[in-house]
Amino acid sequence: MMSTVAETLASMVRVNSVNPAYGDGGSEANMVPLMHEFFRSRGIETFEQEVFPGRHNVIARLPGKTSRKLVLEAHTDTVSIKGMSTAPFDPFIENGRMHGRGSVDDKAGLVAMMHAVASLKADGIVPPCEVWLAAVVDEEFSYRGVVKLCEGLQAEAAIVAEPTEMRAVIASKGVLRWRITTRGKAAHSSKPHLGNNAISHMSRLVLALEAENERLASVTHPLLGPGTISVGVIKGGVQVNLVPDECSIEIDRRLLPGERAADVLRFYQGLLDELKARHPGFEAEMEDPPLLVDEALDTPASEAVVQQASDVLASMGLNGEPCGVPFGSDASKLSRAGIPTIVFGPGSIDQAHAADEWVELAQVEQAVDFYRGMILGIGA
Repeated sequence: MMSTVAETLASMVRVNSVNPAYGDGGSEANMVPLMHEFFRSRGIETFEQEVFPGRHNVIARLPGKTSRKLVLEAHTDTVSIKGMSTAPFDPFIENGRMHGRGSVDDKAGLVAMMHAVASLKADGIVPPCEVWLAAVVDEEFSYRGVVKLCEGLQAEAAIVAEPTEMRAVIASKGVLRWRITTRGKAAHSSKPHLGNNAISHMSRLVLALEAENERLASVTHPLLGPGTISVGVIKGGVQVNLVPDECSIEIDRRLLPGERAADVLRFYQGLLDELKARHPGFEAEMEDPPLLVDEALDTPASEAVVQQASDVLASMGLNGEPCGVPFGSDASKLSRAGIPTIVFGPGSIDQAHAADEWVELAQVEQAVDFYRGMILGIGA
């Protein structure tokens, strides 16, 4: 027999909330009735923020002893179901693990937050700070949900649910993604000297980027290690008997705290200028604006929310030492809004987006106690 927490998680996994950017017929809108009903049945106020037409953030509000605010935040969208080896929306439990799309990313953390807030209401406990539990859209594509949430938002602290293996995360890498296109001149492949091969020029750039990755490895952050650069997409040419006049790549650059996207882009523009000076006929341009900009999270260990997280975890017999992760989340946007923010949640990022996604249910139950402890401690 499933616990109440597991039942709530199963009901959410059954909902197709794949981000509309990835197809699969899903939308976060499918989660909205479930969220409202959960809180309505427990006498907890909810309201919505429109992010896109038909795609709204849902916020549950629990009054506190003061008007100061603690934000609990989790996202309702998931990645695509393509390539999954298990039925994505038919959750099942095996060896204490719940399987299904979104089970670990990010519905486990969301459900734990929901039950933590509901338990306080049921016990008649008024927390030190007002609590906003924000279930936001679009984390898996362009972060528009959290951007909307941050408009005019002021809070003592924020906790973002992501699978962190029950560790308090205070640092994460940022990400910068952009496209570069090399241009040449088309010609018949029997007379390639009459053309200018854009793919050949791109090969020089890709090799230069690989060398840059080696340079990045020499500069490390104590919790995050080095920044990285990776070419994830390459497109070029029309047919085999034509010298290609265009080739493009899409680049993923992971940023360390302190790195600014504009500075990084200027550096790579300088790299293109160097290649142009060394290789006749080399022409390349960086697409502006970038595909994605999300700078790093770096919450000082001295912040009250970090100290409270360490204390709560220690009281639960868990590792309270703050740590860092290489993946990004909504947390960096809340941090840039001036709100001290940590990331915490059940499960491992290794299972997120996987062909067989799952979460340890014991960790989901533990996470309820963690979030409850944080709500009672912040602002006390």
